[in-house]
Amino acid sequence: MPESVFEPDECPRCSGRRLERLAVSPVPGSWSVWSCSRCWYSWRSTEPPVNSSPGHYPAEFRLAELDITSAENVPAIRERETGRQ
Repeated sequence: MPESVFEPDECPRCSGRRLERLAVSPVPGSWSVWSCSRCWYSWRSTEPPVNSSPGHYPAEFRLAELDITSAENVPAIRERETGRQ
């Protein structure tokens, strides 16, 4: 079965089930890009299992519900200084 036809049923990082296909290869059956709306992890269907399969994703990088709900907001990027010193 072509990679892009395969639809994952859970996120490799958080086991979330709200997945969205973000992109599909212009070459039919080559690849798809998936994203989890729970933890915002994204991956290409052709990634190795360590990046794309819940059973192979490294335990030390997995996220549990508490990890997600207690995560701090991403800090703002500082304005670029326009003048040189």
